[in-house]
Amino acid sequence: MAGFSTERCLALLGGTTRWSDCVETLRYLVRPARLVRGPEIEAYEQAFARAVGVGYAISFSSARVGLYGLLRALGVGEGAEVLLSVPTHIVVANAIRYTGARPVYVDCRLGDYNIDLEDAERRITPCSRVLLLQHTFGIPVEMDAALVFARRHNLVVIEDCVHALGARYDRRQVGTFGDAAIFSTEETKTMSTVMGGMAVTDDPTLASRLRTFQASCAWPRRWLSARYLMKFVAYYLLTEPHIHRIARLAYERLGQRNPLPVPTTLEERRGQRPRNHERRLSNGQAAVGLCQLNHLEHNLGHRERVANAYRDHLSGSGLRLPQAPAKAEPSFVRYPVWVEDRPKVIRALAPHAVLGTWFTSVLEEAATPDVAGYEPGSCPRAEQAAQHLVNLPTHPRVNEADVKMLATALMKAVGRGA
Repeated sequence: MAGFSTERCLALLGGTTRWSDCVETLRYLVRPARLVRGPEIEAYEQAFARAVGVGYAISFSSARVGLYGLLRALGVGEGAEVLLSVPTHIVVANAIRYTGARPVYVDCRLGDYNIDLEDAERRITPCSRVLLLQHTFGIPVEMDAALVFARRHNLVVIEDCVHALGARYDRRQVGTFGDAAIFSTEETKTMSTVMGGMAVTDDPTLASRLRTFQASCAWPRRWLSARYLMKFVAYYLLTEPHIHRIARLAYERLGQRNPLPVPTTLEERRGQRPRNHERRLSNGQAAVGLCQLNHLEHNLGHRERVANAYRDHLSGSGLRLPQAPAKAEPSFVRYPVWVEDRPKVIRALAPHAVLGTWFTSVLEEAATPDVAGYEPGSCPRAEQAAQHLVNLPTHPRVNEADVKMLATALMKAVGRGA
């Protein structure tokens, strides 16, 4: 067809999904009686627990609901403080605030964008109850130091592993160090059920309390579950690299008329609590999660190879690349690179890929950070990171030629290559 470009344009989404996953999705769309409730939920939870290496995994409609449930199960509420690093997402701060507790924002380190424990030390008060450790971009926190810090201040440790499925520290999977952890299977993460999350723990008492909380959550409406599964298939098709350039343009022009469900509601962006916030994962989504777990090792291995290739191509460029702690084995959901002129780099690479911009704010997607109590200037390194980071795709649709093309285009855009 005249004027049709066959050049590849890589999306950030959809790369984890295979056609076999879509076939499973379609099976549930044509058998709606099994769409919401069914045995796949328990099977998926058990398989996820085995994959992470924990005793218990409890599913929810999102990781943010799992975090809220964990905090409630731990008795965290009015008057308590939860230390968490920025940059992070508004929904993480919201989950803390919904319990009545106060998020205490801690600055990050610029090597790995994880929590700066020296800054955390300055923010400890008698109300501090929880240390929430985000393994940013899939780079493990320096857990030896973090656990010593938590013991010294008598803090409960929750690991935020929403970016970090498969990452390891000291040869042990993240999510197994703290009292509990959360994982996300939302559409942008290492594996996808479109929306979805897990709270995991080895503590049987805590797991029992989480089960009670899960039972109190509403089941999703059948139409919402169907829309999630339709979105799963749509993203598989629309993010195919040879058509994504056109598909993304059409998607963006739909704007507010987009019929597919969005991951973050307007209320959440404003720091408010949406109706029907506490929901369960549907049976159809759990079935997709089981399919995704079946090829998780291939997925993780591919992301490791891609991240290593980015590092090899960019290591002599002078660009600031992520530096993991000595014992850490990252599992990059995206590969972050610090650039001075982010808009210029995004424009330069647009013909080749949709670059990620986690994070454009210390509280990603917030209407403004102050809606969740963040004070401007309180975490200057995180604020700098939010102005300078771009994220390169690592998902299984990225091939060796793509890595070389993106690295070359990036170096050219910043004046470091031909």
